[in-house]
Amino acid sequence: MKKKSFYLSLMLALGVAFFGTSCSSKLKPLNQNNFNVTPSPMETVGNQVPVTINGTFPEKWFHKNGIVTITPILKYGDQELAGTPYSFQGENISGNRTTISNSRGGNFTMSSSFPYQPEMISSELFLRFNGRIKNKQSLLPDLKVADGVIATSALADVRSTTPSVAPDGFQRIIKEAQEASIMFVIQQANLRQSELSKRDLADWKQRVEEAFNDPRQNINLEVSAYASPDGGLTLNEKLAAQREKNTSGYLEEELKKRNIDTDVYARYTAEDWEGFRQLVSASDLQDKELILRVLEMYPDSETREREIKNISYVFEDLATTILPQLRRSRIVANIEIVGKSDEEIMTAWNNTPKELSVEELLYASSLTDDEKVKERIYQYVTANFSNDYRGWNNIGTMFYKQGDYAKAAQAFNRAAQVNPSAAEVNMNKALLALMENKHDEANELLGRSAGASGLDEAMGVYSMLQGNYNQAADAYGNTVSNNAGLAHLLVRDYNKAKQTLEAVEQPDATTAYLLAIIASRTNNFNEVVSNLRSAIGRDRTIAQKALKDLEFAKYLTNQEFLSLLN
Repeated sequence: MKKKSFYLSLMLALGVAFFGTSCSSKLKPLNQNNFNVTPSPMETVGNQVPVTINGTFPEKWFHKNGIVTITPILKYGDQELAGTPYSFQGENISGNRTTISNSRGGNFTMSSSFPYQPEMISSELFLRFNGRIKNKQSLLPDLKVADGVIATSALADVRSTTPSVAPDGFQRIIKEAQEASIMFVIQQANLRQSELSKRDLADWKQRVEEAFNDPRQNINLEVSAYASPDGGLTLNEKLAAQREKNTSGYLEEELKKRNIDTDVYARYTAEDWEGFRQLVSASDLQDKELILRVLEMYPDSETREREIKNISYVFEDLATTILPQLRRSRIVANIEIVGKSDEEIMTAWNNTPKELSVEELLYASSLTDDEKVKERIYQYVTANFSNDYRGWNNIGTMFYKQGDYAKAAQAFNRAAQVNPSAAEVNMNKALLALMENKHDEANELLGRSAGASGLDEAMGVYSMLQGNYNQAADAYGNTVSNNAGLAHLLVRDYNKAKQTLEAVEQPDATTAYLLAIIASRTNNFNEVVSNLRSAIGRDRTIAQKALKDLEFAKYLTNQEFLSLLN
């Protein structure tokens, strides 16, 4: 009996150690006080639920020959997900596990992450232990260490992000300049017949006549006469003035013949040093840099001319290639082509759409708030201008906003076939990739979307889904939308978040729900109730969502709160 009593006493003493050495060989359970979970409750970051668990093995707990594997387990509904397992070993065990002292115990940190599912809002985090001494295994019941997941970041919604509409190129007034030149012989101002019969001058006069006779075109003319900068200033001034007079007189007669009455603005330049500089810069003259330095160094005309003539071998080239081009009268027809008015465009769309250019058609889509009319315009563009990516892209945005993402994808893919580098198309395809959690593909597409309208919104929602909330808030800036308000909420800028959400033009249930979360975080119970009431009025399912949402956990004993939700 004494021997048996001694054996039992020894067993009790060893019970404080890691395993018993009799037939049970079981772990001594740890409790919640041995663990600290951060954050608690857990919280979504992007589409993940990350968690850090700091634990302590007490003194004398870990057996020198023991091995323990601890696995975080997230349980929700009838499902569970295993996180990253961590293994520890006693002092007598060799291996790559973390070694824990028997006498001192030890602290440890475990990090894990779970792909978020909406059902995880009601969940529990457990630790699962698998222990072994040599060949004897011992299991413990799962130990609960945390409750629930705050999933506010999961309210980020790609579907509500505005897709990128490709712009039209419609211009109400198109400015055009038709130009011709009349050249002169050195030191002469008479108009030569060879110059007046040139084809480019005939084309110029024809274009002037067409513009004047078209009620949608406005026109005025300019005459600029020049002398080359060689020769004295007094002579050149007379020469340039006479060239301007002769050219203006000739134009006056030509306009009379065609019954054209329009303004003519005339001027002359005695020495065309600016034209000289431009022609030299564009030339392949030997030592042209030397000539340009002379122009820089000497502002005085006479000094410039003298210094350039001193470079005799260069001046010979100038005299034959550059200077003759400066002895001229330059005549310019400034034409304004006035496009159709908004009313004319919409009338044509409704009656004779074939009269409209693709730019006018795309512009017409911006003149109506009727989504069905927009869609019909884009369909017409795709049918009649199938090689213009904008029609395909823009009708894709219509399908996107209607929630028909399969049709949107088809339209965007067709647009990409026509123009694979189109920024708007790449951005829109990135939004669809985000919906399918293809974040790497979305990132690549967004990198090819520079200049697309709405890119800030797309970058904002992408950053939120990545868990980069500061980047998201920066991307949204002063954008007004639910997603923008959520981004500011997630960086705890509650004033900016509230201001943004209250400015949303067409608030929905999500708008009000986010405002209720802000009110809860800032301890404003009255606004919690009023915003939840508004959210529930727009979507009855919000009541059950709020009951489970840990953002409102502190109000679960408040009768006014419960009566609102029930």
